[in-house]
Amino acid sequence: MTSFPASPKVTRGAIVGIDVMNPLASTIMFQYNPDTMRRAISPNYLAVPEGRQGAPRLERPPTESITISVEIDAADQLETASFPATKLGVYPALSALEMLLYPKSSYVIANEVLAAFGVIEVIPPSAPLTLLVWGPKRVVPVKLTNFSIDEQQYDPQLNPVRAKVDLGMDVLTYKDLGLLHPGGALFMAHQVAKEAMAALAGG
Repeated sequence: MTSFPASPKVTRGAIVGIDVMNPLASTIMFQYNPDTMRRAISPNYLAVPEGRQGAPRLERPPTESITISVEIDAADQLETASFPATKLGVYPALSALEMLLYPKSSYVIANEVLAAFGVIEVIPPSAPLTLLVWGPKRVVPVKLTNFSIDEQQYDPQLNPVRAKVDLGMDVLTYKDLGLLHPGGALFMAHQVAKEAMAALAGG
């Protein structure tokens, strides 16, 4: 970021994982905001019985998928000899993203022990509530559907120091989570903000 006095402060996007098993949210701030974001939106119309016609009715919010590419580089931290980049490169940042897709090891081990003694019926753990934060007006719950990592450079201990991460996400709505669920309420707030934006455009 430039130090020129007139330069605006840039808001950084982030992926936030909220897990009831961990009181501290896992926040992965984007070191550099992606230059582009691809959004694909498909309407969800109520199915009409064959042979009948009528005005289309919206059954639920549209299905929306988001694709972004995030670059992670330890160069700035290495230049100032900042930990953990000096010892681990960008491995911690990559691990934080990947852990959004892993069940907690403590949960898995506890379930395995209990199941071995026939104490409980094993239930797969819920994934953390994952949020895409793209400025104050766009905070939406998402489900990661596509995740690829291109590790590009390494330090002498083979820790990655530069990587490109491609993320594919489906937006979760109040129909997916329920309106009383924190994620469902966040989506409704997002929709209300979008309605306000549309009213401004119409005015």
